[in-house]
Amino acid sequence: MFNVKLTEPFYPLQIPISQTMNELDKALPAEENATPRPTEGQDTQAAPEAAPCETVTEQASAAEPAQAEQPAAAPADTEESAEEHHRYHGLSKEELLAALKEIVDERKADRHKDVAAIKQAFYVLRNAELEAECEKFAAEATPGESFVSSTDPAEVQFKDMLGAFREIRSAYLAEEEERRINNLARKNEIIDRLKAIASDIDNVNVHINEVRELQEEFKKPADVPPTAVTDLWKTYQLIVEQIYDCLKMNKELRELDFRKNLEIKRNLIEQAKMLAEEADVINAFKKLQALHDLWRATGPVAKEFREEIWSEFKEASTVVNKRHQDFFETRKQEEQANEEAKTKLCEEIEAIDITTINSFADFEKTTEAIKALQARWKELGFASRKVNNALYSRFRKACDEFFARKAEFFTKTKEELASNLEKKIKLCERAEALKDSTDYKATAEQIIALQAEWKTIGSVARRHSDSIWQRFMAACNHFFDARKKDMAGRRQEENENLAAKKLVIDALKGIPSDASRNEVIEALKEQQARWNAIGHVPFRVKDKLYEEYRAALNAVRENFDLRESRARMNNFERKLDSMNGDGKQMNSERNRLVRALEQKRTELKTFENNLGFFNIKSKEGNNMLREMERRTLKIKDDIKELEQKIKLFDEKAAK
Repeated sequence: MFNVKLTEPFYPLQIPISQTMNELDKALPAEENATPRPTEGQDTQAAPEAAPCETVTEQASAAEPAQAEQPAAAPADTEESAEEHHRYHGLSKEELLAALKEIVDERKADRHKDVAAIKQAFYVLRNAELEAECEKFAAEATPGESFVSSTDPAEVQFKDMLGAFREIRSAYLAEEEERRINNLARKNEIIDRLKAIASDIDNVNVHINEVRELQEEFKKPADVPPTAVTDLWKTYQLIVEQIYDCLKMNKELRELDFRKNLEIKRNLIEQAKMLAEEADVINAFKKLQALHDLWRATGPVAKEFREEIWSEFKEASTVVNKRHQDFFETRKQEEQANEEAKTKLCEEIEAIDITTINSFADFEKTTEAIKALQARWKELGFASRKVNNALYSRFRKACDEFFARKAEFFTKTKEELASNLEKKIKLCERAEALKDSTDYKATAEQIIALQAEWKTIGSVARRHSDSIWQRFMAACNHFFDARKKDMAGRRQEENENLAAKKLVIDALKGIPSDASRNEVIEALKEQQARWNAIGHVPFRVKDKLYEEYRAALNAVRENFDLRESRARMNNFERKLDSMNGDGKQMNSERNRLVRALEQKRTELKTFENNLGFFNIKSKEGNNMLREMERRTLKIKDDIKELEQKIKLFDEKAAK
């Protein structure tokens, strides 16, 4: 047995992005105890002789939003999306170091969540390096030898910067806490002064102006420790009510103040009721907190209305709080459904036995199947935070294993490609020896046999594919051209077909440029059907005639597409104007366009990759290849249109 000794404990770390920096030391444990999890797709199986590396995963369950007992519910949810949590996982260690250094150098103490995400991403990469060292040691070491991991200068630098950030964050939190304590002390001083005024019953009216000034100062925005907010406001309201109750001042003035406060609070009640209809539950909950702040800041009302309006406001608040609670319950159910769906996709991709795939066709077929699974994965939302990362790593590992084997397979096929090239060169030499034969029947059978044998030979390297094919087809076509010339009896029919196809081209050119969509489609179908029904034309003009036909088709399509594109852009500009500067709606629409643009770019890349596999071109042309090229151009036009729309958004936002 090998003795495997790591310089640091070896376990993955998952840091909940929703943790606040007050728990940074928990979220970012001491580096000697914080070795991250393996990289996505990397094989974590140790060598058979080595002791297995046990892993420990820190998991933090998502905090459930609690139903507030009072109308002023718990603070708004600050949970970050898992997508934001993963935005650093595509960076290298050097880029992660640079990102952390920027935060430390600029002393951005409020970037604690980014620091947590950077640390997780950094140790994912470091863990992969340690695993590789461990596997290499297990494969090469002699029994009894102990493994010691190498020192990573980048990790040392990374730890130093983490320590610096903790100091920055601690200083920042200390300053914030001191400021809140000072604010609390000042508000308590105001309350003490109000108590003194309230106790001097005979002279309360003399101090009315001072009371109002103290109220204004108390209501000024100045946050205090959260634990003191409720008691502070209760004490303040109690003292203010005592002052109002004891004031020996003009009754009409007091009632006027009460009526004004009543009007304000009724308006707050109406706003709270309207929040029950707002589509964005989270935004409605945040607005409710603001309404509660305004309610507390508003003075008292007449005693006969106090219980009534408070009950009404409390009831409206309960509806919003209940929707907020139900929203998170529903999201939890959705996350559970996504977890089950993602687990099923992991099982499906793991069920593919890649060891039995030994042909190019099988690899391509499996590639399409895996891409389909990846597309289904992208359609699913996030699972719960405690399993989402693990499921992604599991799914990605299966994908990486397949594509690694595919790359290995294509490497091995290079020798086969060279052998196939040698065989095809020999077939070219045999075809060239037969091309001038006048024994058309016997020679045609031999050349057809050569073509059949050509098909049994596998592919060659792409750089030789076209040239060797053209050489072979040149010899074959030379013979068949000569044979066609010998068949003079067919010329009349071919000339008639030529005239008929020219009429089809003229008909395509005559389609009105302002024709409707249905008229254009029907005309294209009709002329294409006529073209396909017409027989062969003289060989010497076949390619040129077909190019004219394709050009006429493309001209009609391009004219129609241009009109459609203009119409879409005009509709889009009107839609953009109708948003009237609604930032949220415009941002949502722009994000939709960006996602559509990325999807089109991915589709374009797929088509361009597929075009690379069409490495055999006959002299007669290939309709499928031309259609794919046309669709590729269409996708490029769509990309250009989406980019124009996004540019319009940006120009509109700049104004």
